[in-house]
Amino acid sequence: MTSRIVRLTGTDAVDHDHNNNGVASLERSCLEVIAILNERHEPVMAAQIVHWLRNCALAPSIMLALQRLEQKCLIRRDDTTVVHLTEAGNIAGANILRRRRLLERFLCDTLNVPWHEVYREAKQLEPLLSPVMEARIAEMTSHATACPYGNPIPGRSETSPDEQLLVTAPINGWFIISRIDEEAGEDSCALQFLWTRGLRPGTPLIRRPDAHDGMVVQRADRHVILSRRIGRFLWGRNKL
Repeated sequence: MTSRIVRLTGTDAVDHDHNNNGVASLERSCLEVIAILNERHEPVMAAQIVHWLRNCALAPSIMLALQRLEQKCLIRRDDTTVVHLTEAGNIAGANILRRRRLLERFLCDTLNVPWHEVYREAKQLEPLLSPVMEARIAEMTSHATACPYGNPIPGRSETSPDEQLLVTAPINGWFIISRIDEEAGEDSCALQFLWTRGLRPGTPLIRRPDAHDGMVVQRADRHVILSRRIGRFLWGRNKL
């Protein structure tokens, strides 16, 4: 299996400006998505990135952004079309996630931004965050190891290998939600649904037999019907 890496110098070197826009902004979005998908410990395909970013750019623009990331030695693509982060790309992607998740923690804990709105607000603010403000927010959230949705803050914690998705959990077994998949953040309605039904990190559930129109979970004495799409947003552990 061969890998393609093109090295550029001079004006083509990586731009670390936090206020990137245009193509550079899309490159940041691609790096962020790849870093998120890597947390699932699954191969990352270009088609997944295109699907994730479908609401902010057309497929040709996304593919061009991936090409530029490859030229800057932040990603590499092998003959199976799997996308890999290089060492530099892994650092850059983790830094984006760290900054945004610290912001999410700050917005939720300090500014009391509603839980289901935190992701969207942090997403807009992260590229504008200065090093001074980043350091201050990191200090103010020094106790936190995860964002309000339970996703690990890089450098402070990482995903657990024993997590599984609710859709794969055994019927009539206990399931404790550990985190909400990042993809749910792209859908504010999904986050609001989870919030209003009390389906947040730390919540214990029992998965019941599926109904004809979706999955059924029991939280305390209440039964909740979820679509399988929502079920794929919930990561957790079986309660022994």
